[in-house]
Amino acid sequence: MEFVSREFIPVLLGGDINTYSVARAFYEQYQVRTYIFGKYPTGPSYQSRMIEYHANPKIDTDDYFLKTIHSFARKHKDKKIILIGCGDSYVALISKHKDQLDDNIIAPYIDFDLMNSLQQKETFYKLCEKHGVDYPRTFVFKNGMSMDFTIDFPYPVILKPSDSIKYWEHPFDTQKKVYTIQSRQELNSVIREIYDAGYDDDLIIQDMIPGNDEYMRVLTSYSDRNGKVKMMCLGHVLLEEHTPHGLGNHAVIITEPNQELMKRVRNLLEDLHYVGFSNFDIKFDRRDGKYKFFEINTRQGRSNYYVTGSGFNVAKYIVEEYVYGKELSFETAKEEHLWMVVPKAVAFKYVKDAQSKAKMKKLIREGKVVNPVFKKGDLGLPRLYRMMRTHFSHFIKFQKYYH
Repeated sequence: MEFVSREFIPVLLGGDINTYSVARAFYEQYQVRTYIFGKYPTGPSYQSRMIEYHANPKIDTDDYFLKTIHSFARKHKDKKIILIGCGDSYVALISKHKDQLDDNIIAPYIDFDLMNSLQQKETFYKLCEKHGVDYPRTFVFKNGMSMDFTIDFPYPVILKPSDSIKYWEHPFDTQKKVYTIQSRQELNSVIREIYDAGYDDDLIIQDMIPGNDEYMRVLTSYSDRNGKVKMMCLGHVLLEEHTPHGLGNHAVIITEPNQELMKRVRNLLEDLHYVGFSNFDIKFDRRDGKYKFFEINTRQGRSNYYVTGSGFNVAKYIVEEYVYGKELSFETAKEEHLWMVVPKAVAFKYVKDAQSKAKMKKLIREGKVVNPVFKKGDLGLPRLYRMMRTHFSHFIKFQKYYH
C-alpha cells in the first residue's frame, strides 16, 4: 500500500469495525495513514497496514485521553489533526473537552450539553413529536419509581437504557444491549437487576414493533459547521446480529432512498443546528405503515461503510469542509449497494424475503457489494487469520442465537 503526505492526519478513538471503516474511507479518498487509539490490541484495525494502532485500556478516561491527544497534536504541529470518536463514550469525551483541545485539532461535534441531552432517549422523542417523526409507544421508568406502574401496550415489550454510556459502565452477567420482555414478572426482575448492578438513570419501555430484521432501516447524515445537512444515506437492514452484546448490530444492508422520510429528519437536525455525523435506527411498522425511530447516535454508526460503499465517502465531508474550506452541496444516496459482514451463506439462510434475496444476488453479480474488513492489500496473515475466524464464527452465532 502506498501513502501520501497531506495537510492532515486522521486520529480515531475506538477499536471495532467502526474505526476500520472510517480509516478505510480516509485511505481510499486521500491515501493517508490513520492513527487509532483503542483499548485493546484486537479488532479489525489492529495489524492493519493502513493504520498505526495504539492500545491502552485508559484511553476512555479524561486525563489519559487529553494527555494522549495533546501529545500527538504537539508532535505534529504542522498538521491538522482530525479527531473522530467511533463509540458513544469516545464521542462524549471529545465533545466534553472540545474547548481544551489544541488549535490544530479538528473536532466536528456539537457541544456536550446538547449531545448529552440527545443521548437521553426521552429528549429525542420530544424532538420527534415536534417534527412529525414517528416513534414507538413509550413509557419512561425513572430510577426509584414504584413498581406498580402501568403501561398501555401489550407484551412482549422492549426494554433498554435511556443512557447507554452509563449502562455499559455497570456490567453484569446477563447484561444485554436490548431486552425483549415477555411478561410483567420478567420486566420487574430485569429492571431490578439493571439497577442492582449500579446503573442509576432512566429505562425505556416500548411497544414491540412486529417483524424481523428486514423491517429495520438505518439513516446516516452529515451536517456542516453551520448546522446544514449536506448528506443523507438510508439503508434497508436485511439482517442484524443476535448475540446478547451485539443485538441490533447490522449484518446486511442494501442502500435505498426515501425522500419523504429523509426530509423530516433533515428538518429535525437543522432545527437543532446539529453538527457532524448522526445515525438513526428505524423500524417500519406494518400495523400503520409508518417508520418508527428508536434513537439518534451522535456519530457515524459502526456500519458506516455502507455509506462509503454507496459512493458517499464519510471521510471526504470532514476533510473538504474543515481542511480545504469547501462549501458542500446537499446530496442523498439513490443507487442500491450491498454491505455485509457475514458470510454469503449466512445472509441467504437468514434473510427471509424473496425479493430481498433477489436484490442481493443481483448486486453481488454486478460487483456492487462490500465487506469492509477485507480490503485488498490489507490482508497480512495475522490480521487475515483473525478476520476469517470472526467472519466464519457467524455460522455458530446465528445458529445459537437467531430465533
